[in-house]
Amino acid sequence: MGIQAQTVSQIISQIKTSLEGQFRAITVTGEVTNLSPSAAGHWYFTLSDANSSISVALFKMDALRNPIIKNTKNGDQIVITGPISVYPKRGSFQLLAKKLTTVGKGNLVLQYEKLKEKLTREGLFDLSIKRPLMKFPKKIAVITALKGAALQDFLNVMKRRSYWGDILIIPAVVQGVASAKTLIEAIQKAQGVGDIDIIVLTRGGGAIEDLWSFNDEELVREIYKCFIPVVSAVGHQVDYTLCDFVSDLRCETPTAAAEILTQPYTEIDQRISFVGHKLKNLLYRQHSQIDKRLKRISPIHVLHILKQKLFKAESTISEIQLKSRAYELTGIYDKQMQLDDLVSRMKMAIDQSVKKYSHKLEIVETKITGLNPKGILDRGYTIIQDEENNVITNLKKFNKLTKDKKVSIQFSDGSAQLLKDY
Repeated sequence: MGIQAQTVSQIISQIKTSLEGQFRAITVTGEVTNLSPSAAGHWYFTLSDANSSISVALFKMDALRNPIIKNTKNGDQIVITGPISVYPKRGSFQLLAKKLTTVGKGNLVLQYEKLKEKLTREGLFDLSIKRPLMKFPKKIAVITALKGAALQDFLNVMKRRSYWGDILIIPAVVQGVASAKTLIEAIQKAQGVGDIDIIVLTRGGGAIEDLWSFNDEELVREIYKCFIPVVSAVGHQVDYTLCDFVSDLRCETPTAAAEILTQPYTEIDQRISFVGHKLKNLLYRQHSQIDKRLKRISPIHVLHILKQKLFKAESTISEIQLKSRAYELTGIYDKQMQLDDLVSRMKMAIDQSVKKYSHKLEIVETKITGLNPKGILDRGYTIIQDEENNVITNLKKFNKLTKDKKVSIQFSDGSAQLLKDY
């Protein structure tokens, strides 16, 4: 029986799906080498340590959000957060940099990684112990700063998406030395209320120092012990804290948490709206059935059908959201990398041509210099001419000159005249 072989594209596609799915947001520290900006505003470099290296791409929009790249030099130590991406054309993978911090802030990152490794070994982050969230929670406790933007964003989305339950706000300090303690107390308070279905721990984004209280070991262990499912919605998409790993669900932003919690309610509203719209259409069809039979051949009836189809097509197109998926569908990132690759190859070809013709020019210049009469004079030779400026090249010509004829002798630094006296 023959072996069923796969194509290269199929293998690369499987690797791309696996790697990009597993490494969506990692934090890596290392030394910058081969730093190279492109004309399109992208940056490419290598991040290395003593034993290994990885290619890094920082695209234009991410570079604008990380201005420290402009001051970064080869040999600098930095910390990068972002996903792994596979470039199918070359079958290579790279790190897409989303957030850069200097090595001065890297000490916190090292503490973070060390504590994360410790808690992982203890099993606090095991996926098997994550609890499912109640589909229709009757009461949600929100732990955050009372006047923070995160709370307002969360409440606005909950209201807009028609959440039917109650929301209990438990104020806490979300930044600074004392913040971890207040967060622990807030979680304990939520457990003491008695009818809380879900706890949402949230705040807006910031630097690693601003979010450091959410990496507190006691806070992480308190979430682990909490008997109520906890949702962590701290920071932005690229911000990861230890609370994200120990919580039962991690959301990228406070808004995302509100959208996930209200999704079942939104689906019910959509179903009710759909059923109502369907019943309305059914009643309309029953009511207008006689008129449709009479007007079946009428152009007005045909126009009405066309309008309905156009409305349905417009609804379908709006749901596809082509504009927001333009980068995904067009593969523009891959095209940008291909363009940068071609530009690099073109520059290399130009440099090789310049070196080739420069070498030829040097050879010609050497030959011309060797034929320059002044160069011969500089080596100690002279040129003898008679009064008519004819060059006397041998003794025979010199002997033909009559007595008292003037001869001119040309040296490298000037000339002199002599009389022939014999």
